[in-house]
Amino acid sequence: MSVNKKISDDNNKVEISVTGRFDFSLHQHFRDSYTSCKGKNVDFVLNLSETTYMDSSALGMILLLKDHAESCSGKVVISKPSESVNKILEIAQFHRLLTIEK
Repeated sequence: MSVNKKISDDNNKVEISVTGRFDFSLHQHFRDSYTSCKGKNVDFVLNLSETTYMDSSALGMILLLKDHAESCSGKVVISKPSESVNKILEIAQFHRLLTIEK
């Protein structure tokens, strides 16, 4: 389980990748990956291609990321969720809240 962050050269895009299980044990690492990004119009890409599992706490953490992005006039895009993770996102109807790019 890990959370990795990449920031674009112009500081306008932050890619956060979650590998393995996305659950409450990653809460602090996940939060730390975006809270230092306070610029305006910063977009966040949440790469879930290597995420094997996520629970309801992960859904809550994504909503906190969304709130943070909106406070910075940015947005969140979920990128390449694995099939099992995509099913969870669909059940939770996250496609109504966020852009999900498969």
